Amino acid sequence: MRMSNPHKLSRIEIDRATSRRQKKAVNLSISRDLLDRARDGDLNLSSILEVALQRELQQRDRERWLTENRAAMKMYNEQVEKDGVFSDGLRSF
Repeated sequence: MRMSNPHKLSRIEIDRATSRRQKKAVNLSISRDLLDRARDGDLNLSSILEVALQRELQQRDRERWLTENRAAMKMYNEQVEKDGVFSDGLRSF
C-alpha cells in the first residue's frame, strides 16, 4: 500500500495507534537526513510507524482475502448474470 500523505496522519489515528497496546522497544535504521528532518518537524516516529504499519497490514489482509475469495466471487457473479438475484421480481425500483 502506498501512503499518499504519510506526514499528514491525523492526531486521532496516531492517538488510537499508540494508546491501545503495550509497547515493545525495537531498533530501526533510517537515513540520517530523514531522521534529521523528522526531528526538525517534531514528529513522533513511533506513532507514525505504528499507523503506517497498521495501514500496510490492513491492505495486505484485504489483498489476501480478495485472492482467497476471487474464485467464489467470480462464480457468484456468473450465477447472478445467468439466473439473476432472488429479489429481481420483488423490487419496485
